[in-house]
Amino acid sequence: MQDRLNIAVFVDYDNIEIGVKSTLRREFDVALALGALKERGDIVAKFAYANWGRQEGATRQMAENAVQMVQRIPSPRGDKNGADINLALDSLEMAFTHAHVNAFAIISGDSDFIPLVNKLKEYGKTVFVVGGKAFTSTILQQNCHEFVSYESLLEDGDRIVATPMPDRRERPERGDRKDKKDRGPRPAPLELSQAMPLVERALQVLERRAVQPQLGLLKSTMLQLDPAFSERAYGAGSFSDFVEKLKKAEFINVSGSGGRYIIERRGGGGPEKTQARPEEALPSLRDVLETHRMELEEGGATAEELEQWMQAEHPNFNLSRLGFQQFSEFLNYAQDKTVVRTEPDEERGLVVHLGAEFYPPALPEPPAEPHFDEEEDEPQPIVEGQPTIFEPNPPPPKPKKAAPRKRASQGANRRPRKRKPE
Repeated sequence: MQDRLNIAVFVDYDNIEIGVKSTLRREFDVALALGALKERGDIVAKFAYANWGRQEGATRQMAENAVQMVQRIPSPRGDKNGADINLALDSLEMAFTHAHVNAFAIISGDSDFIPLVNKLKEYGKTVFVVGGKAFTSTILQQNCHEFVSYESLLEDGDRIVATPMPDRRERPERGDRKDKKDRGPRPAPLELSQAMPLVERALQVLERRAVQPQLGLLKSTMLQLDPAFSERAYGAGSFSDFVEKLKKAEFINVSGSGGRYIIERRGGGGPEKTQARPEEALPSLRDVLETHRMELEEGGATAEELEQWMQAEHPNFNLSRLGFQQFSEFLNYAQDKTVVRTEPDEERGLVVHLGAEFYPPALPEPPAEPHFDEEEDEPQPIVEGQPTIFEPNPPPPKPKKAAPRKRASQGANRRPRKRKPE
């Protein structure tokens, strides 16, 4: 494998654009995703798939970032997965024909790309997935080499995301309502204790390999165990900052300097804190869904409404203890467990419906007992010379001939008996 990664980037624009808009209330900025990938290797190709005739505002930022726009023309019958198929075919073709491309980045949250990710890994390619933690399938997050969350790329709330450039005469002033809508605070960072199980697992792996746990090696091992790990989720700007935070919190021991830190486990040190597992909160979510089943079946509920119901009916519900920064991330996890079904909506945001487990399949009907008609079958025709299981109808019996009656005249013809002498 080459030391430097040559990355080919494939953007499922329709999916990532509506996902970011519905969960983060922002416009997708391709420059953020490309900037994060440049830190991991050289980008040698960039493609984005969409019906660009309906995405006039996005074509400008794609052109500014030298992204080749692949036009997808929907068929008259509709092809919801048309972009997915084109993207998968082009990426596999590049894997076969461009030997120098040893890494692929898929910017999408669609779980339909799981077979593509597995196939690229089978061919020895490094696979990155860029998407929102709130709408990217957790199965997709765990099966790539590294998942880059779009939320971790956002800066503080005073940053304005790139939006389509409006006409100068209609351009809103700074501080306008629309401008404020594009602003948004970064999700609250997770507590450091949430990362300790993964850190300890990685340190144990390195100890078994008899390898010194340095910074770069520790992070790569952590990504092997959990591709969705990001130090930015814990409020750190870099992995070295993340390690410094762990050191100050007395979770680990750190020795060395100049970027050659040696990290060791701190036996019995650091504050102890029980960490809840996400599956422990699913029963509470099921109770709330069942309570508000009528509202959910009528047209679904927004993620904000469902979060309010959860907080009101289960006050002990704590996202941070579960390892989530946002409620939409918890819903994304619940969707993979078939408890809910989420649907992005440009106006309402993330809309939640009841999952498949609330609609179990109907039990199969018992097999019907065989029914035989009581009417006698008509006699089958008999063909002479052909075998048959039926005996042919016997011919009617011939009338018997009557025995001839004895006639009196017959006695005259008899010989007289001889009399015995007296």
